Amino acid sequence: QVQLVESGGRLVQAGGSLRLSCATSGHTFSSYAMGWFRQAPGKEREFVAAVGWNGGNTFYADSVKGRFTISRDNAKKTLYLQMNSLKPEDTAVYYCASQRVAYGFGSSLSSEYNYWGQGTQVTVSS
Repeated sequence: QVQLVESGGRLVQAGGSLRLSCATSGHTFSSYAMGWFRQAPGKEREFVAAVGWNGGNTFYADSVKGRFTISRDNAKKTLYLQMNSLKPEDTAVYYCASQRVAYGFGSSLSSEYNYWGQGTQVTVSS
């Protein structure tokens, strides 16, 4: 059974930093691209960042480019999202997800992912 468990979300002031983690089990983590998405109250889930199966390819939503960094540790089967210079508009529930096909390079489309975590709340105060 594949499980993805996010952690690290909390209340932080604008301008601050957080690192989210996504611990995985039950699948060959190192073979799959991974992504981070987020959903703010009253809004649709949106793409944040993705990393290819071997960590060599990363891409970001324009809204977080230059502030967020996605990374992975295949030995620990864990995905990370380092978030710097946080803004109130970054407030959302953050989800990690595993891409459906093996050896992919990641995608900004949520339909490309078939396993999701339960989410972790990030709240940025102004």
